[in-house]
Amino acid sequence: MTSDDKSKLWEAYSKNRTALLREQIIIEYAPLVKLVAGRLSMYLGYNVEYDDLVGYGVFGLIDAIDKFDYSKGIKFETYASLRIRGSILDQIRKMDWIPRSLRQKQKKIDNAMNKLEIELGRPATDEEISKELGISEEELTNWQGQANVSNVVSFDEFIEASGEKETAPVSRNPYEQPEEVVEKAEIKKLLAESLESLTDKEKKIILLYYYEELTLKEISRILEVSESRVSQLHTKALQKMKAKLGSVAGYVFNNINY
Repeated sequence: MTSDDKSKLWEAYSKNRTALLREQIIIEYAPLVKLVAGRLSMYLGYNVEYDDLVGYGVFGLIDAIDKFDYSKGIKFETYASLRIRGSILDQIRKMDWIPRSLRQKQKKIDNAMNKLEIELGRPATDEEISKELGISEEELTNWQGQANVSNVVSFDEFIEASGEKETAPVSRNPYEQPEEVVEKAEIKKLLAESLESLTDKEKKIILLYYYEELTLKEISRILEVSESRVSQLHTKALQKMKAKLGSVAGYVFNNINY
């Protein structure tokens, strides 16, 4: 369906909210649920089934359709993506998959990473982190995998706390406005600076995932590591970037296509 077709569908639905038109919209935007669920699966790894994430996200899509006001000129994809993401994370929180012991492990990892980075003047390796914690590298990998759920929830809470989740009206002008060009340039600059805090492998994962839009499986094949390892490195990279960006992290990450 083209953009014009979608606009006509929304115009028709805004005037006559029939069950048939609603069903057509749900079917049209169902791939968006899979996209958001796929993005979140990068954080969660194998702690939750992908199909479950899609199922939780469908409720968010339906909620977005019911509450969307087409007359405000807001891009539905942007609005719905936030609703879908929120619906998935709300369900994860309700199921209480983050025990106190897991949060403590994550805190120990974060403290060790920060301590070593100050001492070494560079990001610490897994070997150095595991030595600092007094555990094996294999155990560290297990800790990181278990902490992926905690990371995605805490990261989302950080974004919400930053107050950057507003959806902007869609410009009717086919050309970018000067302020939009400047904003995109600033985002790219901030991202480039934060990328320098990553290891070569972490940097490659971020570039392949957000710029080349490859899947977790495709990246694992390129790097010749497991999908779970890619997920762990992706989470670690985002943590480092968040720390580097500080107070503007919410602004920057909300302008990355999840």
